Amino acid sequence: MRSTHLIRVYLAESERRGNRPLYQAIVERLKTDGYSGCVVFKGIEGFGPRGIRSARVLALSQDLPVVIEVVETESRRAGLLALFDELVTEGLVTSERIELLERKRREDAR
Repeated sequence: MRSTHLIRVYLAESERRGNRPLYQAIVERLKTDGYSGCVVFKGIEGFGPRGIRSARVLALSQDLPVVIEVVETESRRAGLLALFDELVTEGLVTSERIELLERKRREDAR
């Protein structure tokens, strides 16, 4: 079994890198740098040091939580954490060792 890690980045939707959302800049950089993939989740509600963020109809905030998840090998973990250190000025980055249960599509299974 490979040593694999799940790295999560918690951001606010309003975080920006240049003229675009930070989460988009991160996704593009991960692809450019050859990482295996990632997924971005937009939360419906959450809170942190800057207060509660909510998608409720009467809520004033449209600055919702965003989470980016990346699954990567131990050998690429340090570079990934350095990348997030460079790009993420506010937010939270976590890393945990996971057991990867990889499922591959069989050619005869259609």
